[in-house]
Amino acid sequence: MANELIEDVFSGEPNIGFTERAVSVALGLGIAAAAAQPRPNKWLSLAALVVGVGLAVRGATGHCPVKAISGDGAEV
Repeated sequence: MANELIEDVFSGEPNIGFTERAVSVALGLGIAAAAAQPRPNKWLSLAALVVGVGLAVRGATGHCPVKAISGDGAEV
């Protein structure tokens, strides 16, 4: 099951451009790094970590499942 999930996340044709990929990676890593700082609200830190990692993966793979589902954006 985990193997199928990994294939699903990292598969698909790239549908975001170079600039959008670079911005996603930079923002994702920044948000994930900010989430690593000690905070009183652990749930907020966890949410920030998940969002940051999601953005970084989106930029690294070049595939955005939300854009693929909505049909927004041209194939790159």
